[in-house]
Order: sequence, then structure tokens, then C-alpha cells
Amino acid sequence: MEKIALIMGESARNLVIGQRSLDRLAGIGEVVLGTGSDRDSVKKAISGATIAVTTWGNTPLDADILSVCPDLKLVCHAAGSVKPIVCDDMWDRGIRVTASAAMLSMGVSETALGFTIAASKNFFALNENLHRGGWAEGKENIRELYELTVGVVGGGWAGRHYIELMKAFDVDILLYDPFVTEEKCAEMGCRKAEFRELLEKSDIISIHAPSIPETYHMFSADTLPLMKKDAVLINTARGSIIDEKALYDHMSAGNLKYACLDVYDPEPPAVDSPLRTLPNVIMTPHLAGLASNGLKKIGQHVCEEIERFLAGKEMMCEVTRDMLARMA
Repeated sequence: MEKIALIMGESARNLVIGQRSLDRLAGIGEVVLGTGSDRDSVKKAISGATIAVTTWGNTPLDADILSVCPDLKLVCHAAGSVKPIVCDDMWDRGIRVTASAAMLSMGVSETALGFTIAASKNFFALNENLHRGGWAEGKENIRELYELTVGVVGGGWAGRHYIELMKAFDVDILLYDPFVTEEKCAEMGCRKAEFRELLEKSDIISIHAPSIPETYHMFSADTLPLMKKDAVLINTARGSIIDEKALYDHMSAGNLKYACLDVYDPEPPAVDSPLRTLPNVIMTPHLAGLASNGLKKIGQHVCEEIERFLAGKEMMCEVTRDMLARMA
């Protein structure tokens, strides 16, 4: 019989795993509810476990913790990046790892779609105008999602789902991702492009890349001027990908229709951040991933991944050691 250890505190557990998911897990094996994510609590809960479920804030599963669960064979991370919890000892023991990035990415890409529609339709400026007593001023800046070029930076879970959503519109989709082949792009319904081409041709650019050294300040004083003057820039990925000073300088000079930002560097942005002063910089407080009731989708996904693993099927979001270098 499987022993499934949920090695997290009650508040964290209630955030991502609903009662339906707990009942589903109980049908798979013995469920142990942890009392916290600190080392002592984790060791107590994971002792003798064959499957462990982690989430945000968990301590890394190092050799000391793994010593109390010699039969552990699967770790399901009920969150996005597994980097905070994995270590070489896990890989060396052949423990399989899966995460919930696909579930979180759905919220991210759907938020990016919302920004895409709202910015194209000029909702933000028209709303402000109506509140000031105006009416239709600004309607001339409306653009439908028709015969536009949409650039996507990053072809991971969120980027792929965003592309799928954009296929509902009659637009050309470019993808910049060094790890995605032209053949894979064709399967996804987009065209592979180099970064410069994407900047120069896109009417809308949506960022879905990880925060790694290669993506740091991709959008900078050198690259932002390559974009169309009336383009829309959307970032629901990581704040470090945009040089915020360069973005402010570029936009305060009258460039870009909108920058729609959900992530910043640092977070939260400083109270006196100059980006806060620009009316066409649309800012939300890092809410693009699953939020509120939507977080319970993660628990459902954990159940599905465990069932797939035990049935000998391919897991949807398995993470390997080789994948870490290009992941967030």
C-alpha cells in the first residue's frame, strides 16, 4: 500500500489541496498530513513514505530527510518550480519528480490573453476617459485581434497555452525559444523566429520565459527600440526579464501603446517606482498564476500525476535533472 506524505502545514495544504483531492488520495493509499514545512516536521511526516507531496516554502529534500524514507519513489511538487526542493541525492536515488507548472501556467496564459484583448481594444485609456466625463475619445486606437502579429517569448507550458489561446484569432504567431524546433513550432501553430525579428514584427509581445541568466534584461535599452512604436508588451513571467529603467525611459519618450506588467524586479515594486507614474503601464500584483479557488486545481493535478505514475503511464509534468538548467 502506498504511503502518501503531504509534507506541509495545514494552511499551505488548504491553499492547494481541497477535500475532494484528499478523498481521492485516500483512495490511492494511506495519507499522512504533515504539520509544517520545517525540517523536523517534514522528517516526521515523510518517514516511511513512498510518495511525497510538497508545495511553496518546503525545505529541500536532502540526504538527511531522504534517510527516513528509503522507499520514496515519487515527489509531487504542488507548486511551480521544483528548484527549491530538489537536490542531487534525489536524482541519484532515482526518485521521480513532477510539478504543477502546467496548472499554474493556465492562469498565467489566460491573464496574458486578458491583457492582450484589453490592450488591443484600448480598454484602459477608454475607461479613464469615461471616468473623467468623456465618451468615445480614444476609440480610434482600438485594434481587433485580426491580421496582427503576436510574438511569444518562451515556449514552455505558459507560452504553449498562450499560443493555443491565440489560435482562436486570425493572427500570425511568432515564437522565440532556442529550445523549440521549427517542426515543433509548426505543430503548435506558430512560426519560429529569432529575437530581433520578433521584436521588429510583433504588434503584441507576450513574455513567457524563465528567469535564467540568458533571459536577464532581454528587454533593455538596446532591444526595446527595436519594437514597433505602438506595440504592446506583456510580462506575466518574471520581472528580471525587463530592464525597468530602460522600459520607463523608452515609454516616457512616447513609445509603446501599453506595457502590461504582472511581475517586477524587485517585488513589490518600490512605492516611488517611476513606472507607477505612466498611465499606459498597466500593473497588477503578481496574480497571473492560479489564484483563490483556482489553486485547488493543483490538488487535482497531483492526484492525476500520482495515478498516472502508479499505472506506469507518462506523467504530464515530470521534471528531470537535465531540464533544470533551462527552467525557472
